[in-house]
Amino acid sequence: MVLLAAAVCNKTGKALVSRQFVEMTRSRTEGLLAAFPKLMNSGKQHTFVETESVRYVYQPMEKLYMLLITTKASNILEDLETLRLFARVIPEYCRNMEESEIIDQSFQLIFAFDEIVALGYRENVNLAQIRTFTEMDSHEEKVFQAVRQTQEKEAKDQMRRRAKEIQQKQREMAKGGRGITNSGFGSSSYRNDTGSSVIESSIPEPSSKPSYTASSTKPSGPSKALKLSTKKKDVDSFVGQLESEGERVVSVNKSVPNAVTKSSTPAIDQEAVHLSIEEKISLSAGRDGGLNNLEVHGIIQLKINDEKFGRIQIGVLNKDKKGVQLQTHPNVDKRLFTGSSVIGLKNPDKAFPLNQDIGVLKWRFQTQDSSFMPLSINCWPSENGNKCDVNIEYELEQDELELEDVLISIPCPTGVGAPVVGDCDGDYTYDSRKATLQWNLPLIDTSNKSGSMEFTIAGHPDDFFPVNVSFMSKKSFCDLQITDVKEIENSESVRYSKEVLLYVDKYEIV
Repeated sequence: MVLLAAAVCNKTGKALVSRQFVEMTRSRTEGLLAAFPKLMNSGKQHTFVETESVRYVYQPMEKLYMLLITTKASNILEDLETLRLFARVIPEYCRNMEESEIIDQSFQLIFAFDEIVALGYRENVNLAQIRTFTEMDSHEEKVFQAVRQTQEKEAKDQMRRRAKEIQQKQREMAKGGRGITNSGFGSSSYRNDTGSSVIESSIPEPSSKPSYTASSTKPSGPSKALKLSTKKKDVDSFVGQLESEGERVVSVNKSVPNAVTKSSTPAIDQEAVHLSIEEKISLSAGRDGGLNNLEVHGIIQLKINDEKFGRIQIGVLNKDKKGVQLQTHPNVDKRLFTGSSVIGLKNPDKAFPLNQDIGVLKWRFQTQDSSFMPLSINCWPSENGNKCDVNIEYELEQDELELEDVLISIPCPTGVGAPVVGDCDGDYTYDSRKATLQWNLPLIDTSNKSGSMEFTIAGHPDDFFPVNVSFMSKKSFCDLQITDVKEIENSESVRYSKEVLLYVDKYEIV
């Protein structure tokens, strides 16, 4: 198809937002849009009107029209499919279908239109991809802003403490009739142990506030706080420090609403040696069955909280039968791990770093075999007149997994109201702002390994895809386990804490 222009206009043909995808003059575009209302025939229910040169494909949206102008040689089925996608994009940016709202969000709508059509031809994108492309969200920028705000707050707090200290010393010296010789800002050659104790006690620090002012008191040397390549766990620690001081931090998720991420899981009490097994799954499956791609990335991270236990070795039990690709850290003895499944440093005289999360073992698994899917989703829309009866069901494919906080998000057509839900295993909510039906299941295991939901709403079968899924699990997908931790010197076992987390990066049925 060749799409000439896309426009949102009122019933008189006035263009509120118009985007041309081929070379067209403004007068030509305005002439085509002005001719559209005159061609409308109220006696027939059609979604397109043709002239000698062009075809108008339109969809009413309350008091407005979503209008596409194409050539007569274009495929009408593709035109209607593209029109539906344009009509679904508009409610993403406009809460009310009013002219003022459309004009206010005109630039955002034009950016979204450009993601759908390029040079007159339809791009292979869906609504979720358009959201991602237009957000232009920068995780590194958020990290930088959080670090900079923290440093500014530390500097202001330090200035206030210095000012109070100087004022207190001046009052003490005024009482004693002695002078003060300053050698610089915040420093003095006068010393008074009693005065110092009074100053320290007059500025109490909350016991719950973590100590992280070391970077601002160093006189020289590069600061590590501004490095944008910091791991996500470092970002979570900054966010936790801001929240402990009463700051409100809002987390933004780019993929799925209410998606479960590893930062949302509660922290556990850590022993002197703490090990965490984290796995991230990305999956794309077809609506007619079959797996497009399944990829799992995992890592074992070690954190030494007590320097006495820096020289240790970690035993790993690999029960995986899927064919996982393992990779050790360059400083880890690869022969030792290959021969006896033990993680240890190449130089046994050295110790692991203290109070740092160190990745010691990584693995990757990729397949297109649908038997490895943790959770299968079958969404079956059936047209019934001008409505669709949708049956959606899930089934747990891996019995050893226990999936928690499962959220299945089904997109719905806009401007047709909320769906009428019949039978439903679990709970559901409808987000009218995003036109999404969210199916919530607190736990999926062998006791409820399958379930279904039925609902009815006006629309087309393609309107209910892609279906997005999010969940978390405290069991490993690739089945790698920590067996023991021992000291190198005396081979004695060391108490350690462990946490396992499997979470979703992307899980969609397209």
